[in-house]
Amino acid sequence: MAPRYQSTMSYALSPSPDDMLAIRETLADYAVMMGILDEIERDRGASANLVALHEQAYATIRERTRLPARLVTLGLRDHAGRTSGNPITDLPLDGRLYAIKSPTHLSLATIDGRRHIAYAVTGYEPGWPDHAEARLVLRDDETLILVGIAGAAKPKETIMATEGILSRIGRVIAGVAHGSIDALEGANAIATVEQSIREIDAVAEDARAGAGRARAEEHRLKAKIAEINDEIEDLAGKIEAGLANGREDLVKPVIGLQIDLEAQRSALETALGEAVSKIEDAGKALQAVNSARQDAVARLAALKRSKGAEDGSRGANASVRNDNRLAQSLGTIERVTGVSGRPATGASEVEELARMQREKAIQERLARYKGQSET
Repeated sequence: MAPRYQSTMSYALSPSPDDMLAIRETLADYAVMMGILDEIERDRGASANLVALHEQAYATIRERTRLPARLVTLGLRDHAGRTSGNPITDLPLDGRLYAIKSPTHLSLATIDGRRHIAYAVTGYEPGWPDHAEARLVLRDDETLILVGIAGAAKPKETIMATEGILSRIGRVIAGVAHGSIDALEGANAIATVEQSIREIDAVAEDARAGAGRARAEEHRLKAKIAEINDEIEDLAGKIEAGLANGREDLVKPVIGLQIDLEAQRSALETALGEAVSKIEDAGKALQAVNSARQDAVARLAALKRSKGAEDGSRGANASVRNDNRLAQSLGTIERVTGVSGRPATGASEVEELARMQREKAIQERLARYKGQSET
């Protein structure tokens, strides 16, 4: 089986002083987390069972640090590859902890919220030895995000990989509007413009695919937020029932569960805002590429007429039909990324409070029935 990642892409960050402070504080909290896991390992032995380790450490880590829930989950696995006592100068990332926002800026989750930081792509290296999708690294005077790339980097693909979809479309439009003009008088003028149209179609396909993924992500995040809202509301009823019965020992763990769910909801709402932004960018991209294709089709038709091409009319009509396809509805991509599931703590307390809540509902309805019968 081929390795998941075959090369490494390096983003060199240019954080502001406030950004750098947030990054260093996040690394400091991550070091606290590693210390907690070191203590558990010394007291109970190393565990390869991440579920068991989650149950042992998750609540303590959330109480003693301000780390995002997703970073805590990634850190549980990351701890196994570290040597106790070594300084913490890096931490694992995934697509929910960092996101490329434009050709010049990315967003990074820290304990002080998401930071928008300027970056530059510094190049590729062969191989990716890490288990995480990406890693934030402080090295000498550099602040880097290293990312695993599924395909090996190729010289012709490097420019495309470092461009956002909007900047890529701008480059294609500029090529059609200016570069192709000089080629119109050449021997291969028709082939040159047709190739430009094919490149525009490829950009359009990328834009549609990106819009589909963002739309699917939006629906998935909305559904997850609604699910968490329902669960938080349900827990509120159980908490009230527990307090009414004087069972604070059961209520406290459930309140902790409710707080964790609210933190997950906040993270999901941030991700939802990013998905909506991606959808807007994809819409702008499709509008731009549609305009570029119309211009290229018009140039091709004029060129064929000027050269007396017999199939000029048929070619123009075919291009118009293809152009209409660009306005079709955005497709939905079934593949979606996962999010952290509901916390596993407090399960038995929830069941006990559910029983008490049901008993309270029965008693209240019985009292109403008795009151009605007496009147």
